[in-house]
Order: sequence, then structure tokens, then C-alpha cells
Amino acid sequence: MPPSAAEKSGPGIARRWSRGILAGPVAFIAAAVVMAGGALWVPKGAASIDNIVLPIVLFPAIWAALFFYTSLDRNLLRAWLVTLGLLVINGGMIAMEFVGKGAAA
Repeated sequence: MPPSAAEKSGPGIARRWSRGILAGPVAFIAAAVVMAGGALWVPKGAASIDNIVLPIVLFPAIWAALFFYTSLDRNLLRAWLVTLGLLVINGGMIAMEFVGKGAAA
């Protein structure tokens, strides 16, 4: 039986689109920003490269964790807030690092 017009539109379809956008491109961008910010919050190792290599190696895991969290969380608003919170916090740390370096030079 073909879907009715009510099933094709309404809050259900908007909710699915919102979750798809969140779990797809937004989760990828947030994972990339967390990876870039990881160089600031991961401690340096003996060779002083662990803080750079570790976030790059863990990028697929970060992306997968964000993807599955945003796909499976029952509360869509909370999933958006957590993902955007990670994005803003790590993006802010990166921006502060660049602003701090520019002011010191």
C-alpha cells in the first residue's frame, strides 16, 4: 500500500531529515574539529608527537562514536546540543590557540 500524504510530510519527516543531517555531515565536521582540537588537550609524549598522532589515528573512532550516538539517541535535541557543544568547545580552543599565538608574535 503506498504511503499517504500525511506519512510523506509532517513532523516525522522533518525529524528524520534533522537526524540524518546531524548524523552525517554535522557528525563528520564535529569529529574533524575534535581531532584538530585533540592536539591541544592530548598530553605530549616522549617524542612530543603523541598529541598530534593520537587524534589523527583516533579520528575514525571519534567519527563512529558521534555517528552512532547521534543516530541512536532517543532525544534529538540532546544529540544536537552534545554535538554542537563538542564542536563549539573544541573550535573555541583552536581559535584561542591561534589568537594567543598571533598576539604573542
